[in-house]
Amino acid sequence: MFYLTSPEVREAQMFTRMPEKYRKPDAQTDWARANRGGMSTDSFLEGPVWDPRGHLYVTDIPYGRIFRVSLSGEWDLVAQYDGEPNGMKLFDDTHLLITDYRNGLMLLDIERGEVKPYLERRNSERFKGVNDLTFDSHGNLYFTDQGQSGLHDPTGRVYRLSPDGKLDMLLGNCPSPNGLVLSPDEKVLYVGMTRGNCVWRVPLQADGSVSKVGQFFTSYGPSGPDGLTIDAEGRLFIANPGLGRVWVLNRRAEPVEILSAHEGVSLTNLCFGGADMKTLYMTESTNGLVLKADMTVPGPLPKRAKTH
Repeated sequence: MFYLTSPEVREAQMFTRMPEKYRKPDAQTDWARANRGGMSTDSFLEGPVWDPRGHLYVTDIPYGRIFRVSLSGEWDLVAQYDGEPNGMKLFDDTHLLITDYRNGLMLLDIERGEVKPYLERRNSERFKGVNDLTFDSHGNLYFTDQGQSGLHDPTGRVYRLSPDGKLDMLLGNCPSPNGLVLSPDEKVLYVGMTRGNCVWRVPLQADGSVSKVGQFFTSYGPSGPDGLTIDAEGRLFIANPGLGRVWVLNRRAEPVEILSAHEGVSLTNLCFGGADMKTLYMTESTNGLVLKADMTVPGPLPKRAKTH
């Protein structure tokens, strides 16, 4: 693969490791049997969210757990429930909104540790298996419905939920829609297509529709793009679990930097955090780790729901 400039390659650094007391080495779950080939899975971290109060939240999909991690790397269990939580975003100061593969959109009360349904179905139909989410500055929620879709079954979907409850399906022909993020001006939505091994560019029209959707970036390897984020300059960050790296792309989709981890890791999702929003946190799922890298450009401040 040829690019006009050679990207800088840097090693991601260890931030923290899930404590042994929270690991479940002998447990068996339906999620692991379907998604990990029946491999023993003591945890599977996803959905990192930075809280401006100074800590990080992560999900553990197969065991329905939400953890809070301090800046010193200490772990606390916030909630455990009958679900498969994946992506998360701050809903307000005391709640997290979760894309739960089994249950739909769920709302977690951080202080009480209570989880309740937020949006379980569309027109009485269950979702395929929601995966990740992002808010815009008006409180619109964009989320992916991935399920087991892929090149063999390109029927994954991308939705937009407005603050007044209107739900629009923006895309219905996706081969495994996963992470998603808006451009800084909110005119473009980027969506990772994991089993299509690419990222789609979705222009958002003034009337809310989409048009001229195209393929922005093409990857390679056994597992394609997963979580996405973006920095203040519009550079797109792509977690690629199959390669154990993060692609950092400019506006022409050229890699300008690669964050790499040691062989055998699976970088699934990422977010900016820290006091200056210049620390990139990454979940490494197969070993229960959170990695980090210092960046020179900050990420955007988190956007939240607009409640009336």
